[in-house]
Amino acid sequence: MPMTPPAIMALGSKFQESRIFLTAAELDVFTFLAKKPMSAREIADVLQVTVRGITMVLDAVVSMGLLEKKEGKYHCPAETSSLLSKESPASIMPMVMLASGGWKRWSNLTDIVRHGKGGTGPKALDIGESEREAFIGAMHVIASRMAPGVVAAVRPGNVGKLLDIGGGPGSYAQAFLDAAPGMTATIFDLPPVINIARRRLEAAGLLGRVNLVAGDFYKDELPAGHDLALLSAIIHQNSPEQNMELYRKIFRALLPGGRLVIRDNIMNADHTHPLSGALFAVNMLVVTEGGGTYSFDEIRSSLESAGFIKVNLIQPDEQMNGLVEGFKP
Repeated sequence: MPMTPPAIMALGSKFQESRIFLTAAELDVFTFLAKKPMSAREIADVLQVTVRGITMVLDAVVSMGLLEKKEGKYHCPAETSSLLSKESPASIMPMVMLASGGWKRWSNLTDIVRHGKGGTGPKALDIGESEREAFIGAMHVIASRMAPGVVAAVRPGNVGKLLDIGGGPGSYAQAFLDAAPGMTATIFDLPPVINIARRRLEAAGLLGRVNLVAGDFYKDELPAGHDLALLSAIIHQNSPEQNMELYRKIFRALLPGGRLVIRDNIMNADHTHPLSGALFAVNMLVVTEGGGTYSFDEIRSSLESAGFIKVNLIQPDEQMNGLVEGFKP
């Protein structure tokens, strides 16, 4: 970043676009405007908001490239509505609304830094059933795009049994099963999530190759007898001590020679790169008691303390797609 007054002021005002977008999302304008073009007056009447306010917000969203405006009417194009209309099967709006909640939590960042009082853990699943379904569905939309690349980097080969820890809707397990026809998988997650995974995997015709186990990896032992364990987007929510306990559970769940693969933010030694990971660490400061992002050296040290050998960085991190492996002797 150039060290100039305009550049520094721009850094201080980046929140403006984010706040405008989140307000549009909170008002659900993308769903309404995906159905038909509407004037500012028409959408104001539907949403019960002021014409002046919605006009300024919509014009800004048009400038950001998410909406179109023609002859005084606003419309949500197909490429936007497929992701931001709540009625789209591929909608990521539940994830956007999670970010909206993050806005409120992040507003307390200065006090959290001063007093050290962050959250008590991610609350994404402490919601109603319909909201949980939508959130897990949005997770699947995002994960299904990343999963094939992760599987290709992991190279599962002739692995017989996969353990997907905190596997959510089974997006990664499905990608591994697609790549390795002889593989079976165990998905371990909280009971409400397992119910969602069961319906989705049954619809995909994969339920016969998947064992669904409900449990809490903070409290319960993991199912044993696996060749490969996947720990995807989990370690950032944990303290080092929690991760150490989890690594030991995974070690016990693997067969001799078994392999653990971690997908997460993998930071450089001084925790300043990649930027996405440095920002995500602050998010963990806000929403968890002990979570954060970890460097490869920190992960390697913990894995070795848990008994793993041949710990290796498979793939550097760009956007929470760093991959680390370790083996049980």
